[in-house]
Amino acid sequence: MAHVVVLGAGTGGMPAAYELRDALGSEHEITVINERDYFQFVPSNPWVAVGWRNRADITFDIAPYLERKNIKFIAGRCEKIDPSTNQLELAGGQTVKYDYLMITTGPKLFFEEVTGAGPQTGNTHSICTVDHAEALWQDYQKLLEKGSGHIVIGAMPFASCFGPAYEFAFIVDCDLRKRKIRHKFKMTYVSSEPYIGHLGLGGVGDSKGMLEHELRNHHIDWIVNAKTVNVEAGKLHVEGYNEDKSLKKTHEIAFDLAMMLPAFKGVDAVAAVPNLCNPRGFVFVDELHRNPTYKNIYSAGVCIAIPPVEATPVPTGAPKTGYMIESMVTSAVHNIADELAGKQPHTTGTWNTICLADFGDTGAAFVALPQLPPRNVAWFKKGKWVHLAKIAFEKYFIRKMKKGSSEPFYEKSILKMMGITRI
Repeated sequence: MAHVVVLGAGTGGMPAAYELRDALGSEHEITVINERDYFQFVPSNPWVAVGWRNRADITFDIAPYLERKNIKFIAGRCEKIDPSTNQLELAGGQTVKYDYLMITTGPKLFFEEVTGAGPQTGNTHSICTVDHAEALWQDYQKLLEKGSGHIVIGAMPFASCFGPAYEFAFIVDCDLRKRKIRHKFKMTYVSSEPYIGHLGLGGVGDSKGMLEHELRNHHIDWIVNAKTVNVEAGKLHVEGYNEDKSLKKTHEIAFDLAMMLPAFKGVDAVAAVPNLCNPRGFVFVDELHRNPTYKNIYSAGVCIAIPPVEATPVPTGAPKTGYMIESMVTSAVHNIADELAGKQPHTTGTWNTICLADFGDTGAAFVALPQLPPRNVAWFKKGKWVHLAKIAFEKYFIRKMKKGSSEPFYEKSILKMMGITRI
């Protein structure tokens, strides 16, 4: 009997655990280790930050649902990974041995890369966790009570997930319009992207033209090629760059509320393993999602190393979106199962992307097949149906994680008819 450990229980780790149980049967042991004892549906955090959702709507205790599938769960922080002994050391001194390790930790939120950034010790907010979204909601309410102000939303240098920043900008705009006070607030989008709609992907379809139109239509100003270098209380210090990477202009942007997505790095315990990660702590994987140095370590999700799509004047990273992560997970699970069956692993992920971006009362969807260019399919569409689809997907995914089914037959069948497959 082999012991497979999944480190991390987010949108990659939970599906990984369920798929491993389905693929390996009952004869192998599976353990999930996660720093928190609850699952959080991160895509709904922008709604939490404006009071449209609360914690209970988008979180649930992990243990009962994994235990139903005969999957062991440990709530604790991993302090050290020792590949030489195939062992994890957890906070409190507990050790866990593994035969195979799948790292799905997600990223470390590297606020400290920019002085004065971050929701705990800095001057900017985040929507990367439900805790951060709740803190933002508290300050947003104070701003509403004040009745006017400047709201800055965007992404820091080295950020790689820009979609939520656009979502939050439009959701705030929508919320203020519903309250009939939008005219009292100035809004500015500040991003390290080289142009609006770049998204860390070099654009998808007509994302540039469409998102520029939407920002103009909603009276949201923007600054791109923007390197945030420092944040004081109520003031963002930004350097704007030309395409040739020469300094174009410096900005001092006064704000009443700022939500700036941070750069990502690998979590400390993972980044500390020699030859496992790149300099920013992201796990090296081959096409099988297996680490080249440690053949019994697999990884999927935001924590893996993917080079930027292109060099940009201000550094940006490539995002790892939901369906792309599920593609990685399915590939890794198939390959672990093959190894345990004495077969040669061979399954690769398609890295196809389906993204629903909510704009509050409308939204935009894009499909990129595959996510990284050159692509076979790339389109970007807008409509109220996207807003409704995002709400439906929230309910569907949370139910799927509680039920313990990573890819139900009807989901697989519908996507296959659209030419979208995981592997």
